[in-house]
Amino acid sequence: MNILVIGTGYVGTTTALVFAEMGWNVTGLDTDSLKINQLKQGNLHFYEPGLEELLRKHMQSGHLQFTTDKDQAINNNDIIFICVGTPSGPDGNADLSYVQQVAEDIGHASNRYKLIINKSTVPVGTQERVTSWIKSAQIESHPFDVASNPEFLREGKALIDALNPDRIIIGSNHERATHLILTLYQSVNCPVVVTTPRTAELIKYASNAFLATKISYINEMARLCDKLGVHVKDVAEGIGLDPRIGQSFLQAGIGYGGSCFPKDVSALLLTAKANDTELSLLEKVVSVNQTQHLYLLDKVRERLETLAHKKIAVLGLAFKPETDDIREAPASRVIQSLLSEQAYVSVFDPVAPLEPYLLQQPITWSATPEDALQHADAVILCTEWAIYQQIDWVQMKNIMNQPNMFDGRNMLEATLMKSIGFYYQGIGC
Repeated sequence: MNILVIGTGYVGTTTALVFAEMGWNVTGLDTDSLKINQLKQGNLHFYEPGLEELLRKHMQSGHLQFTTDKDQAINNNDIIFICVGTPSGPDGNADLSYVQQVAEDIGHASNRYKLIINKSTVPVGTQERVTSWIKSAQIESHPFDVASNPEFLREGKALIDALNPDRIIIGSNHERATHLILTLYQSVNCPVVVTTPRTAELIKYASNAFLATKISYINEMARLCDKLGVHVKDVAEGIGLDPRIGQSFLQAGIGYGGSCFPKDVSALLLTAKANDTELSLLEKVVSVNQTQHLYLLDKVRERLETLAHKKIAVLGLAFKPETDDIREAPASRVIQSLLSEQAYVSVFDPVAPLEPYLLQQPITWSATPEDALQHADAVILCTEWAIYQQIDWVQMKNIMNQPNMFDGRNMLEATLMKSIGFYYQGIGC
């Protein structure tokens, strides 16, 4: 079967590469000619381990091609994945304008039966709206089905997750569509849940909201641990060994970010509100996350007495390691707060850039961690890149004005840092 993937961002590119790896012939379509030209040359336009090697492999194998010609691509492929962005609008709802445009393009260019599979994260009921948009745009009536197949990719581990998923969710109202999707995934060995499109759409939101809840739970617990003189890592290990709880997403820190959790929790809350349902637990999850970086900054302020005219080094800009994604990254909130109190800020991240709105701010970009820490009064670790564990912290102590370490990810060994001579403060320890 020939597959068309519309949208060559993070999800779309990963989806296209993995289906090519499974042996299917795949076309990636995007209106952004710059992205398409980069991909044609074997260059990934975002950072994700393992994907660029796979891209070059399948550009050579012939299983993968890219184009900007939407009419020809839609005409030539009968299975179409929608993988475009659904960013939060001004009101917090998911913006479906890109999905609508794709649906109308499919309707306009359809020439025979098409199976349209939505992989973008969308509110409940979007499958019905896509069906309506396609029908309205058809010049001639051609049969089609619309199904939901949400993705569950972790940034930084997308290739592992896509090749070895823990489950496949298929939301389909039609036997033909279900059969075709099952055929696409026939080489994948994992549980498969076949349900309605509405249920599949809600599963995606509910999954991300639950993981966000675990993060805010352990972060709030970390605040209590600080008061009680208890190490949150020990608490997380102890409760995580219970199989009903599990150890994942119990790492205390300065909060979650990225392109999924913040917008998906927001969209789910708005969906509940629109249906006269209160999700008070999720409201608290958001509140904890929005204040968690301030909790760490209180510790910095307490130690330095004032942030004004102090040099603070920020290590890590991405919302998590092994990605260059800075969307909703806690580091950006930390930097903004530091600047508002007239601190001097230097930053370093191995791959991630600064948020565009911070580029005009008086921030020193450093080529190495050592440059960032030179003459610093404190360092705030915001992303747990492995490179930070390899730093010669004895040397760093000697080049700083004051050896103050505020570990926003609890990744360094407190005992070791203190033995070197650092004042070390994590979260919940």
